[in-house]
Amino acid sequence: MASQSEVGHAKNVANLQKLTEQVITFTDYNPPVDNLKVVNLQTLYAAASTKLTQVEDKRLANKNAIALRQSAFEKLKPTCTKIINHLDILGITEGTLDQAKSLNRVIQGGQKKTTTPPDENGNPAPTVSTSRQSYTQQAENFGILLQLLGTISAYNPNEDDLKLVNLNTYKDSLVSSTQSVDQTEAELNTKLIERDNLLYADGTGLYSIAQNVKKYVKSLYGATSPEYKNVSDIKFTSPV
Repeated sequence: MASQSEVGHAKNVANLQKLTEQVITFTDYNPPVDNLKVVNLQTLYAAASTKLTQVEDKRLANKNAIALRQSAFEKLKPTCTKIINHLDILGITEGTLDQAKSLNRVIQGGQKKTTTPPDENGNPAPTVSTSRQSYTQQAENFGILLQLLGTISAYNPNEDDLKLVNLNTYKDSLVSSTQSVDQTEAELNTKLIERDNLLYADGTGLYSIAQNVKKYVKSLYGATSPEYKNVSDIKFTSPV
């Protein structure tokens, strides 16, 4: 479901068309300002409608990228667990195994907390979490784990999903999926800025133009005229 603000943008665009259709019926409507002329109101409506469609297209692309990233990362933690279980049987040095397990704990979301002594009043100091759970950080730590595996000569699993070449391909897919989210989010943000400029730029945006159309009709027919009432009843909202 669209948010209330998104509904408001679409309502403003729809109401511009309604306002335009209304002033077309006024035989005396002949504003001296170009952006209030009917032909330019129609052009603005077409541009605003297109911009709303572009925003929703980019929003959908971003949502799809987020879903694909989530799907790609679903097997990361189980895969890391399998790697550690495999390393446990190889008889590698304790230091190397500890490095691998430490990276796995971070990827899994385990929180190693550092503490400081209580203050002078006996109140405990806050703990500081060292968990790093963003998608980028998870992929980064997984890459470090794979680099470590590359240094372990005994690491030569028979299972395809644990082979280093396939793990590196999987790591690349994690990085790519996060980059796709970042790219589609940036494109969406650009379209949101363009939409807001088109609809709400001071003096030149759809909202300002609609208010000026009403003011012109008011000046033309009077504040108590039915013509002005018809246009004043068409509501436009400005974002907070």
